[in-house]
Amino acid sequence: MKILAITSCPNGIAHTYMAAENLQKAGKKLGIEIKVETQGSIGVENALTEEEIREADGIIIAADKTVVKDRFVGKKLLVVGVQDGIRRPEELIQRVMKGEVPVYQAQSRSSDSRSGEKAPKQNPIYRHLMNGVSYMVPFIVIGGLLIAIALTIGGVKTPGGLVIPEGSIWKNIQDIGSAAFTFMVPILAGFIAMSIADRPGLAPGIVGGFIAANGSLYGSEAGAGFIGGIIAGFLAGYVALGIRKIKVGRALQPIMPIIIIPVLSSLIVGLIFIFVIGSPIAHLFEVLTGWLAGMQGTSSILLALILGAMISFDMGGPVNKVAFLFGSAMIGEGNYEIMGPIAVAICIPPIGMGLAAMINKRKFASAEREAGKATFTMGLFGITEGAIPFAAQDPLRVIPSIMAGSMVGSVIAMLGNVGDRVAHGGPVVAVLGAVDHVVMFFIAVIVGSAVTVVMVSLLKRDVAIVAESTAVEAVAPESLGNDPQVKPAKTSIAADLETTQGRLEKLTDILTPELMELNVAGTTKEAVIDEMIAILERNGAISSASDFKEGILAREDESSTGIGMNIAIPHSKSDAVLKPSVVFGIKQGGVDWNSVDGNHAKLVFMIAVPRSSKGNAHLKVLQMLSRKLMDDDFREALLAVTTKEEAYQLLGQVH
Repeated sequence: MKILAITSCPNGIAHTYMAAENLQKAGKKLGIEIKVETQGSIGVENALTEEEIREADGIIIAADKTVVKDRFVGKKLLVVGVQDGIRRPEELIQRVMKGEVPVYQAQSRSSDSRSGEKAPKQNPIYRHLMNGVSYMVPFIVIGGLLIAIALTIGGVKTPGGLVIPEGSIWKNIQDIGSAAFTFMVPILAGFIAMSIADRPGLAPGIVGGFIAANGSLYGSEAGAGFIGGIIAGFLAGYVALGIRKIKVGRALQPIMPIIIIPVLSSLIVGLIFIFVIGSPIAHLFEVLTGWLAGMQGTSSILLALILGAMISFDMGGPVNKVAFLFGSAMIGEGNYEIMGPIAVAICIPPIGMGLAAMINKRKFASAEREAGKATFTMGLFGITEGAIPFAAQDPLRVIPSIMAGSMVGSVIAMLGNVGDRVAHGGPVVAVLGAVDHVVMFFIAVIVGSAVTVVMVSLLKRDVAIVAESTAVEAVAPESLGNDPQVKPAKTSIAADLETTQGRLEKLTDILTPELMELNVAGTTKEAVIDEMIAILERNGAISSASDFKEGILAREDESSTGIGMNIAIPHSKSDAVLKPSVVFGIKQGGVDWNSVDGNHAKLVFMIAVPRSSKGNAHLKVLQMLSRKLMDDDFREALLAVTTKEEAYQLLGQVH
């Protein structure tokens, strides 16, 4: 039997490849030939060929983002979330082997269902949005950096802004960057729609996004920006999905996905934007522009607050453009102190979000921290759009944070009489000499960015470190999942456990040879627990053996900490613990621990953490242990040690 699989996750990093690895291991164990295509952040790897698909007995898709299924028509197809690929790979393969999988048919949504699986916990709206954002980001990076480079090196100051002379190579580079930017909103909308309705939604989504970004089609100079693109994407996706569900005759079925659905959906979405959504937006922004013009001289602080909020609200969208065009018009009238606060506000969203992502590991995943570097760079060159990916992923927390920062920076610039003689923003204009009161300009940018960093750090929830949390869940979802203290999917698992030497980096930071017993005497679970607690008490790690044991047994009552593979990890976060410690014991004959796989526990790690430790400190230890203990060779080496020194050296590899 030959099985094919595809794995993919929104960020395209850890989950994608861990699911692939576990499926391959499970296939090898079951004696099944399996090939896995990964659709990760660097693109498709190990791509499935037409011949392989034709010869396959079944296909597994373990993904949390849209995977095009058209090539699998007529094949047995099992669609699950990427976590199922990580946690239950053998079960998925066995279901395909037993034929408990539907045959995928074109135009049928039934095969997209999880076939009895629990619906994924991830919000589908979020999943669709992330699908669009993941494809949009490269266009922002290309456009922003190329334009920034061209302006910095080839730009010439004029009353109308930084201008690159015609015929210059830098003009060509700027044009390439501008071309990339023109695709940004259509791509966002297109892939949102594709996530909802599969391939038939792609074309109407792109068409709707193009219309949203080009306000001239409905009487707006600014257009609807990326917010309009999001609306267009969802509108196109659900319109295409609705049309797709209409039952048609056999003669029309072949042309539905390539003619009828794209044409009708594009027409409906386009007309809605032109005649329903677009015109009110155009009128709204005309009123806004007139209102801003009427505010001059009345209250400079209030005007600065409003301009800062508008610039950062949609980051290059219509609200941003109204404020920017207003500032540009004032330059033409010789008033440079309106564009000064705007120039500050323009760069604070990307600089603030870039800094926040790079320095705050508890709030941003690794992929976001990497993206933060490009975002920060765009901010230096006044490319507000650099913050869009962060805002699109978490608008309710990010947008208020960047608005607050831009408003503060704008007010400081207004009070400091910062002027800008060109229609552009960011530190680049100050470096090129286009800014009056440069010191105040940089003070405004620094303070405003700091406000954004602080606010977003306070508002955003902690994120699980993907690879580490997955390792815990993959090893023992049942044994850890019901523990009220252990919630890998919902809580931060940052390395926030402090030891006497500093931050916990490896297991031997809290495990010494004195905390080891290589010949455990106990023959029952409770006897082993008592023996290990006595070691903690002997080494001054706990104040009360009875109180700590109560916490250990309460955890065991929730569900067994025997995670399988001859391993048990009893643990407790207790007031009786004086210092974080781990006791390691070996029971060569094994002891019944009610493990999930039925095997007796031979390697026992008891984790003791003070209740006062911030965060979920015991998770850090669990993560380190579970990740390393998945290695068969490592477990065998541990069981073979004869001295505490050998064990200590081996366990020093756990980090």
